[in-house]
Amino acid sequence: NLETAVVELLKKQDLTLTTVESCTGGALAARIINVPGASDVFNEGYITYSNEAKQKILGVKKKTLKKAGAVSEACAEEMAKGAAKAADARAAISVTGIAGPDGGTEEKPVGLVYIGCCIDGKVWVESYHMNGDRQKVREISVKKALDMLRRHLNHVEQD
Repeated sequence: NLETAVVELLKKQDLTLTTVESCTGGALAARIINVPGASDVFNEGYITYSNEAKQKILGVKKKTLKKAGAVSEACAEEMAKGAAKAADARAAISVTGIAGPDGGTEEKPVGLVYIGCCIDGKVWVESYHMNGDRQKVREISVKKALDMLRRHLNHVEQD
């Protein structure tokens, strides 16, 4: 499965990982921790549901939250970088989005999720528009985050 592949790649590359989650509320960390031996690569994770927590724990800029919002490419990037720094980890994955059923707008509809991946200071962000209820959006977000991390770890390994 995806989480096993991620843990194995992290071990192989001698990398530590941290997670930082908003709309997934710890589900991503839980999937990683389900893998036997995950403690070799995973020390801590963060759930930063409020903007205040994003600022206080991760150093997300007030300006970013005001201008772009918590559900944005800029916020996902700052969350991933901030989590890596806070946890002193070489890899971090961030998830921020609108799981619904409320909170969506025309500009940012329910199901919009940004995932940030930071490895050794380099950051990639991808956005997704997902369909389904709150649980489905959260579930798919976790799968997309694990897949994104796996893809970037494979790419880093080949470099």
